Amino acid sequence: MDIKAKIEEIVAKIKADKDFSSRFMSDPVSAIESAIGIDLPNDQINALIDGVKAKLTVDKAGDMLGSLKKLF
Repeated sequence: MDIKAKIEEIVAKIKADKDFSSRFMSDPVSAIESAIGIDLPNDQINALIDGVKAKLTVDKAGDMLGSLKKLF
């Protein structure tokens, strides 16, 4: 499984689907397992969750930087 591709896929789903986004925020393990269709061991699912959260944070920071650039 390509972890980076799965992270991108899940982040895109979170951004596009408000129901999935709220499910991810409340129960990330079941949200990710339902999105990828595989029951992963805890260490792998936790790494995937951390990757998704990191990607969301980076994307959010990038969006904020873009907004600041528009002000100047």
